[in-house]
Amino acid sequence: MKNSKEYAKKVAKLHCLLKQKHSKVKKRTFADPIESLVYGIISEHVKASLARRILGKIKDHFVNFNDLRVSRAEEIAEVIGASNEKTRAIASDLPMALNSVFNKFDMLDMGDAAQQGKRQWHKLLGELEHVSRFAANYCFVTAMDGHTIPLTQKMLDYLRENEYVNPKADDDEIAGFLERQIAATSGYEFYALLKRECETTRKKGGTKTKAKTKTKAKAGTEAKTSTGAKTKTKTKAKTKAKTKAKTKTKAKQGH
Repeated sequence: MKNSKEYAKKVAKLHCLLKQKHSKVKKRTFADPIESLVYGIISEHVKASLARRILGKIKDHFVNFNDLRVSRAEEIAEVIGASNEKTRAIASDLPMALNSVFNKFDMLDMGDAAQQGKRQWHKLLGELEHVSRFAANYCFVTAMDGHTIPLTQKMLDYLRENEYVNPKADDDEIAGFLERQIAATSGYEFYALLKRECETTRKKGGTKTKAKTKTKAKAGTEAKTSTGAKTKTKTKAKTKAKTKAKTKTKAKQGH
């Protein structure tokens, strides 16, 4: 990445700021890689608190993850319980991703792949169709204790917009750069803190724009009121002068 030394300092500072601002992170781990993958797919679209609730609903409703794999997206969406763009995406992505695992390994199990070592397993995850980079990386971190930083599009946008990384860097460059800057022992912590920050912070410039619009509207109202008052005063003065002149004329005629 261009100017990597400069951005390395910014990332280190960001990590410190996030630890000061947010509560301590407890790493989430999964014994079953399939469950980790399912949670990663859900978590990419929604906040952590909602992701946990959705996973709970899915596990309560479906017999197992193979049952989830062969279910229709409409049924999954109904189980999730909210009809919006995010939940529809989750309902669509889950069976497609699970079918990709099934087609790759001839079963809904990645246990044998895990025996091949972390690097090979990460590669296999990245090759799965209909599995996003985020979901694959999340599964690698939480089920295999691998070193990578799962990044949603919102997180990538945040890093670019606030210039913690080179704004012109592509997704691969940013992911690789962060892995080199953040130690393996802190990878999940950095991911969780950054995701939390992106979920609780307004888009850069949003508050300022709103305040600016409000000020402008207020100024317009005040100007309008001021103009109206001036016009009213001018009309009143004109009427008063006219009445005075008329009275004077009458008095003159009377004399």
